[in-house]
Amino acid sequence: MNAHIQGRQLASKWLKTRALLGHPEIAAHIPASRLYTPSRLRSMMRQYAMVVLKPVRGTGGNGVMKAGRSGGGYRWSYNTQRRTFRTFGQLLRAVGGVRRSRAYLVQRGIDLAEVGGRPIDYRVKYVKLDGRWRVRAIVGRVARHGLFVTNLCRGGRLLTAAEGLRRSLPGRQAGKKQQMRHLTRVCTELLERRFPGIGQLGFDYGIDRKGHIWILEVNTRPH
Repeated sequence: MNAHIQGRQLASKWLKTRALLGHPEIAAHIPASRLYTPSRLRSMMRQYAMVVLKPVRGTGGNGVMKAGRSGGGYRWSYNTQRRTFRTFGQLLRAVGGVRRSRAYLVQRGIDLAEVGGRPIDYRVKYVKLDGRWRVRAIVGRVARHGLFVTNLCRGGRLLTAAEGLRRSLPGRQAGKKQQMRHLTRVCTELLERRFPGIGQLGFDYGIDRKGHIWILEVNTRPH
């Protein structure tokens, strides 16, 4: 790909999230997110049934974990591992074994709509060509059986966005692609003002079971 299309790279998920949270319309589509500390993890797990932990810098679903409450204890998922713990300290040790010393985000977990019992999200690839931003692709990505991440490098399967919406939100899919396009345009205007020089973006959208669209992540080097 040409260098002028690649544009500026911005690895930090936290910087991009903070830039978008300043816009009221967009903020309503971003899951609650905080930089990881043990106390913030505990606080968010009290507030939400499930949270996702992801590296501030990272791609391909690497290092992404999921945690939630389970009866009087806790449940934790990483890759194909599923474990339950009686204490928060045990959960922290499992998180620390994956996180090591890396900076992480804790994000409210979204109960994604599913295709065949597997979560689906959507990638919108947006590139700047000859001074104009254009949608290059909108596709659905269905997680491999047993995983909660949908990345293709983790065994996720591609669907057309239309098929994914029809199968995961039957009777309620109308207008979702147009809404994702609109959110993509507004977000890109915000990000380009804040980070001049970006030339391509990959937006990861999740849609929950009620049909609300969430911006899960924005990448400046989309695969």
